[in-house]
Amino acid sequence: MRIAKTISGLIGALLVIMGGIWILQGLNLAWGVLARSFMQNDRHWAAYGAILAAVGLVLILWGFAKPRKS
Repeated sequence: MRIAKTISGLIGALLVIMGGIWILQGLNLAWGVLARSFMQNDRHWAAYGAILAAVGLVLILWGFAKPRKS
């Protein structure tokens, strides 16, 4: 179970990073290579990025949760 939680935390961190990039691109706040994307200035991608980041945050929190004593 510990390995699954570790992997879940890592995947969650990647989802938060990717969601943040999508939010920046959707709000037209990205720079450099990120500014040359079809997602640029499309608010839908900002919403998708927020959802993705929230899912990633849940995975991170689940990964750090202590197991219940039975």
